[in-house]
Amino acid sequence: MKERILQTLRDLRAYALGKNYEIALFYHEEDSYLVRFANSAISLNTNEHLIRLEITAYDGRKRANYGLITDLGKLDEMKKGIDTAAEMVQHVQPLNYDPTIPTLAASFADENGYDPALAQLSNEERLSYFNQAVAGLETDEIRLSGIFSCGANTIALINTRSEHTQYFKTSDAQVTAVLSHTTLKWEVTAEQSAQNKSELDPEALRRDLAFLLEHYQHDTPQQIPLGSYAIVFGAAAIADMINFMNWIGIDGGLMKRGFSFLSEEKVGQKVFSDKFTLTDDPTRLETFPFKQDFVGIDRKPHPLFQRGVFQGFTWHQDDADEFGAQATGHTVKHRSLVLSGGDKNVKSLEELIRVPREKDILYIPFLHYMNIVNPSKAIVTGSSRFGALLLKRDGSVVVPFNVRVTLSLLEIFGDKVDWLSPATVSYNISNSYGARNPTALIVPCFMCVNDLEISHSNSSY
Repeated sequence: MKERILQTLRDLRAYALGKNYEIALFYHEEDSYLVRFANSAISLNTNEHLIRLEITAYDGRKRANYGLITDLGKLDEMKKGIDTAAEMVQHVQPLNYDPTIPTLAASFADENGYDPALAQLSNEERLSYFNQAVAGLETDEIRLSGIFSCGANTIALINTRSEHTQYFKTSDAQVTAVLSHTTLKWEVTAEQSAQNKSELDPEALRRDLAFLLEHYQHDTPQQIPLGSYAIVFGAAAIADMINFMNWIGIDGGLMKRGFSFLSEEKVGQKVFSDKFTLTDDPTRLETFPFKQDFVGIDRKPHPLFQRGVFQGFTWHQDDADEFGAQATGHTVKHRSLVLSGGDKNVKSLEELIRVPREKDILYIPFLHYMNIVNPSKAIVTGSSRFGALLLKRDGSVVVPFNVRVTLSLLEIFGDKVDWLSPATVSYNISNSYGARNPTALIVPCFMCVNDLEISHSNSSY
């Protein structure tokens, strides 16, 4: 299949050259499988195989895009798409900069992130996984919902500047299991991300769910007072906040457009806690990485923050062209962000609860309905959900009704950071809408931050 894909792209390139077109082709193929559960039953079981071809035509500073959903056997249809893009480019307004059309020096292929056993999981295997993950936990009042998404993702590129190609193939799985009480309306969740089949561990998911169920069924629920708390964020909350920073912090093009809380003057300055080290690391297969970007730059571990000091912005090639910057190897569908762990030896929620504490600690594993309040000040908002706990100083545990935090990332990851766990986890942030783009971040399992305000406290679940 790989050679058929690449030969099709070479044939389309030859067609474009014969017409004196300047074009670039971006091929995307996905095999996607999704099982959704609701009310302890399968509510959706679907799969799709899609091939998308994005055609970019150039004429000096003019650029036009045309995309179609197609099939490898429909070469004439794809050629018509090239003709359409070439016609469109004659009628567009020119850019105010010269866009780069890369000239690849050699072909590149990476299939190290592909595991056929994961990509081709059967319906029976997905159902068996969920049955093991919630075995004995469901009742008439406690019902299961969630998703199991898995599949394969193939990307290939070529343009008329070079006969060389790029080819990337990955497999991925994303699992979310939620147990909810039908009358009290609380919910607990456990999640897993997998790059190969061996990483799927339903027993670990079950342990997490069972532990939270024990507390939610037997500990006292209450509305907690507003004020400052030491908050321990779980991996899901940490990953979502880092992902928001990915949007409103480190991207050079967004910074130039006024959508970042960082500026060029901040490069080389301490912005966050000295416990904060963030890297874009394409060597980590758990993040479904691109080891070469789409203009041919080999990608190596790229420091973003070292002990809180900002190392510099990332630059997509087109933004670099527009703003006169140097591309940094980030012309990719997603980065491979890794937040380094710390030295607090806490590897699980059970251990966190057992650790003696001198003050109350609010545990927030998941931030729901997150959004950006003010990008220039890094202010984000979100509410706790799916298993929050208040760990009292006296050793008892309370189940808090949901609370909302509206805070700046500069504060959350700043000098109030008390500790991070050395244990890290791959957290999947893949979007299930649009073209498949498996994405995961690696973050510590826990991060404790002192003296953070909660802005709202619910009076019920």
